[in-house]
Formats: sequence, C-alpha cells, structure tokens
Amino acid sequence: MIEKIKALQAEIGAATAANNEELEALRLKYLSKKGAVNALMADFRNVPAENKREVGQAINELKAFATDHLAEIRNRLDDAQAGGERPDLSRDAAPVVAGTRHPLSLVREQIIDIFRRLGFTIAEGPEIEDDWHVFESLNFAADHPARDMQDTFFINRRPDVLLRTHTSSVQTRTTTSQKPPIRIICRTCLPQRSHIGTCSLLLPPGGSPLCGPACHIRRSQADTAVLCPRDVRT
Repeated sequence: MIEKIKALQAEIGAATAANNEELEALRLKYLSKKGAVNALMADFRNVPAENKREVGQAINELKAFATDHLAEIRNRLDDAQAGGERPDLSRDAAPVVAGTRHPLSLVREQIIDIFRRLGFTIAEGPEIEDDWHVFESLNFAADHPARDMQDTFFINRRPDVLLRTHTSSVQTRTTTSQKPPIRIICRTCLPQRSHIGTCSLLLPPGGSPLCGPACHIRRSQADTAVLCPRDVRT
C-alpha cells in the first residue's frame, strides 16, 4: 500500500497542464470523489490494524501534495494569461478622484483676494457672543424693537450669551482693539431664526455702519466689507 501511494505521488508530481481544461481533467482524475486518492481511502479498510496509522498519514500527505501541486499549476496558468504579471494584492485601492471646489467658495476667495489688494484684512470673531458685543455696544437696549428682527438663540444658564446675529460684534471687537484707519473683511455665519437656508451675502464697504458708545469712529475712518457665506439674503 505504501509503494502504491509513493507511485501515485510521483505520477501526480510529473503531471502538468497547458490550459484550464487539462487542469480540470487532472483534478477529476486525482481529487474528485471517484479519483485515485479517494480510491486509496476506500482501500484503507483493508489495511492491517498495525499499519493503519502509517498508511493513513501517507494518504493524507498525498492528498495535500496533490492539492498543492494542482494549485501551483493553476497559478502558472493564471500568470501566463495575465502576461506574466500577477496583481499586487498588497497595493492600496485605486485612488478616489477628488472633487472640485464649490462655486460659492471660489467666488468668496476671489472677493477676498480683491479686497486684500485694496488693503483690507480678514477679521474673525466668536460665533458664540455676549449680549454687549452683539446689541448693547450698538445702542440696542434690552427693550429695543430692532431686536425682534434679529431674534437668535440664547443660552438658558447664561442669558447674556447668545449666537451672534450680525458681524457688527466683530467690528466692535476690532475697533476697540485697533486704531483707525481700519479696513476689514468680516467673514462669518449668521444663525438668525429668520435666516433659514444657505445663501450668500456681500455688503460693500460702509454697508454696515458703525455706531454706538463703543464705536466713536467716523465712517471715513473705518471701511467694513461683510462676507457671509451662509446667510439667506442675496
């Protein structure tokens, strides 16, 4: 039985295939249910008890050898069909093509570039502000009717903290920290209750006048361009 297994292993080792059809024929001959390896397993019941361990191990090794040999033949056939180049499975996936910038973003950057060439700088300020910078410094008293048009979101625990409703709070902070002449671009978002949606707003220099006790500056001394990328008014 051992000699028979060795002879079959040598036969399988010498087998080759020129195409997938011949390879399938080899698989049916050696590894199918009616193949030579399974035939040896069927004869295993006739092996004497003292030899079963040795013969069983030899049959298992033969089956593994036949499986590996046919897999090697299949790999060679695949390489030949692919022009000898196997895909590198360790490579990264195909790169995702990046999209383009939004038209509003492009226009906004162009506007900013124009104002920068005119001597303007970008002024930033917190979107979560206090009541003084948003209203009190601009003479918007607590009972001022103009506050109704700029109703916004307040913080329950601190009623003086709110989401700013205009860029004047940025202007207030700028004029109290810098000396004129001042030329700034206020780039911001305005989360007002009445402003629902996504549009753009550009107020030209002087479009948002400075007033109030904190802003004792003439308009000729302070030019402000307000650029609101997410405001609803156009």
